[in-house]
Amino acid sequence: MSKTQTMRDSLRQMVAVLQEERQALAGLDLDAIMGAAVNKQGLCDLLQDNDPAEVDDECRGLLEAARRLNEVNRQVRNLIAANVAQRLDALVGSPALYRARPAYAYAGSHA
Repeated sequence: MSKTQTMRDSLRQMVAVLQEERQALAGLDLDAIMGAAVNKQGLCDLLQDNDPAEVDDECRGLLEAARRLNEVNRQVRNLIAANVAQRLDALVGSPALYRARPAYAYAGSHA
């Protein structure tokens, strides 16, 4: 199998994983979200060694589809996080009450 074919197959898998991740996000399925993260990292590891000169038109299309799906998933994750933050704010009546200082700031102040 040629390197371009291997890259194409990996990109198809990436698109499928990103679609699965979107469904997991929609269903708030933590196990599936974590599984998608592991799968995406594995595919990124496979793709990182490819030569950009080997990217053909089909690979470009798959790359663009993966970028779009990844961006949508990022926006969904941000919406979920914002919703949680808003609910926590409403619970405590103030946005600053539940937010902890960063661990590195805490560790640095006690060193």
